[in-house]
Amino acid sequence: MSTPAHRPARPAAPGRRGHSPYAIRGAVELPESELRWRFSRSSGPGGQHVNTSDTQVELRFDLAATSALPAAWKERALGRLAGRLTEEGVLIVRSSGHRSQWRNREEALRRMAGLLAEASAPPPKARRERKVPRAVVERRLREKRHRAELKRGRGRGGGGWD
Repeated sequence: MSTPAHRPARPAAPGRRGHSPYAIRGAVELPESELRWRFSRSSGPGGQHVNTSDTQVELRFDLAATSALPAAWKERALGRLAGRLTEEGVLIVRSSGHRSQWRNREEALRRMAGLLAEASAPPPKARRERKVPRAVVERRLREKRHRAELKRGRGRGGGGWD
């Protein structure tokens, strides 16, 4: 059974067994049908092998048009990844660090899922500013006075600079 050139076979899970490489967070996954792959010659390591094989991988995901992400996640990701998206709202990830196309595919897919997971994550809880306890302030001032006394006591005559 062969797969079309534009859509590679699903790579094995990178890491945990049973963990899908398409997983973003929880049960939300990158839909394979919305991923567009492109292969070209890499300029990375590999000697003459590089000149004859298409090992560089370019993975495209149309973030603006996807229906795979919940609306809140999609809105958050569009805002956070605005600098990385094309004018049409497409997120592009390239990988050419490995000699094999297969490993570059896995790397691109892992990076794409990681970017989307980070960009769609809920914002952190706001930090509540709290008053510094009196004991902490007093301890700091006491240590400063002690340090000043030590420094004043150094040198000849125990006096100041006069």
